[in-house]
Amino acid sequence: MKIAILGYGKEGKSAESYFQNQNHDIRIFDNFTPDSISKEDFSDFDLVLRSPSLQPQPGWSSMTQYFFAHCPCPIIGVTGTKGKGTTCSIITAIFETLGQKVWLVGNIGNPALDILDQIQANDVVVYEMSSFQLWDLTQSPHIAIVLGIEPDHLNVHKDYADYVAAKANIAKHQTPQDFCIYNQNNADSSKIAEESRGTKIPYPTTQNRSTLDSILNSLNIPGQHNRENAEAALNAVATYRKQSLDEFLIQNSDIIKATLQNFQGLPHRLQFLREINGIKYYDDNFCTNVASLEVALRAFPGSQIILIAGGRDKTANADLSKIIKLAQKYTVKTILMGESGHAITQLLSPNDAQFQLVESLTKAVQSAQNSAENIKTQNSSTPTIVLMSPAAASFDMFENVYDRGAQFQEIVRKL
Repeated sequence: MKIAILGYGKEGKSAESYFQNQNHDIRIFDNFTPDSISKEDFSDFDLVLRSPSLQPQPGWSSMTQYFFAHCPCPIIGVTGTKGKGTTCSIITAIFETLGQKVWLVGNIGNPALDILDQIQANDVVVYEMSSFQLWDLTQSPHIAIVLGIEPDHLNVHKDYADYVAAKANIAKHQTPQDFCIYNQNNADSSKIAEESRGTKIPYPTTQNRSTLDSILNSLNIPGQHNRENAEAALNAVATYRKQSLDEFLIQNSDIIKATLQNFQGLPHRLQFLREINGIKYYDDNFCTNVASLEVALRAFPGSQIILIAGGRDKTANADLSKIIKLAQKYTVKTILMGESGHAITQLLSPNDAQFQLVESLTKAVQSAQNSAENIKTQNSSTPTIVLMSPAAASFDMFENVYDRGAQFQEIVRKL
C-alpha cells in the first residue's frame, strides 16, 4: 500500500514507524503550508493521513481514523475544552487498580499507532481526543465522555461552530449499544450528547450524592472542576463494567478512594510545585484560554492569589477584557508577560497597581515571589498562592506549553 503522511510531528513519526513495520511504501510530506498541501496531487496514494491540526480534505484520513477502524477492543473517548488529560488519567488509574489491562493514548501525548499491534480484545483503550483528532472521525467510541465545551483553537477552526461540530463526532456516530457521558451544566456538551443514539448519562448528578461525595472527598487535587472530572471518570468505568454508578462505588469504595488519594494530577495542570515561606506555587501552564483561567482562579477560594499570565492570545485579543475582569475579581496582584501581557497593559488605567508588566518569565516569578511575601506579611492568616495560569498560548516566547511549564518549574525550584 502506498501511504502519504502529512506532517512529521509526534503522530507522523509514529505512523511512519507503524507502516514501515508492515512494509508499506511511505512518503512523508513536511514543511508545507495549509494552502500548498491542499494543492498536492495524492491520486497515486492508497491512503493519505493528515496530521491532527491540518484541516481535513476530501479523500484524506487520519491516524485516529485508522486506529478506530483497526482497534480490536472497546474505546473510551474523552473530549472537552479542558480536563481531558486529567479525566483520562483517572479512568486509567482506576482500571489499573482493578486489574483491567488499559491503554492510554491520544492527545495526552501517546500516539495511538504506537500500541495498536499490542492491543488484545479484552483490553480497553482510553483515548484523549482533541477537536483536531475528531474533526473528520466517522466512527465514535463505545463510551464517549463530553466534558465542558468553551471557545478554543479559533486560530485553527474557522469559527466556534466548526470547533463544536468537530467535538460532536465523538457522539455523532454512536449506535444504540453505545454510551455518552456528558456535562449537563454545559449547553454545548448537552447539545453534542443529543446527537448520540446511545444511552445518555448526565453528570454531575444531583441524586444520591452521599456515597459519591464521600469518595470524591478523597481526591488530592484542587478545584470543583476536578471533582467533576473524577465523577465523569467514575461513570465511565462503571459503564464499562455494566454497573450503575452507585453499585460500582459501593462495591469498590476503598479501592477507588485510595486511587483518588494517590492521584497527583498531571504536569502543568494546577500542579502543586512547592511551598516557600508559607506561599504555595502552582503550575497551570496548560491554561491557554480565559475559561480555563476562571476555573483555575476558582480552585483556590479564600486565598490571596498572585497570578502570572500572558502569552500569545488565540482570540485576536477579543478575550483580553475578560482576563482583566477575572484578575480584578480573584487576584491581589497579576504579573503580565508576553504578547497578550503587553496588549492587556494598553487596556488598563495608567499606573494600575494591581497589574505589573515584565519582559521575561524569570522576572515574572521574581516579581510574583516579592509580591506574595509582602502580601503574606500584611495578612499572614490567609493562604497565599502564586499561580501561573497564562490564559494564552506559549509560542510567542517558548517552544510549546511543555517548554513554558518546564521553565517555570525550574525557576521555582531555584527560589
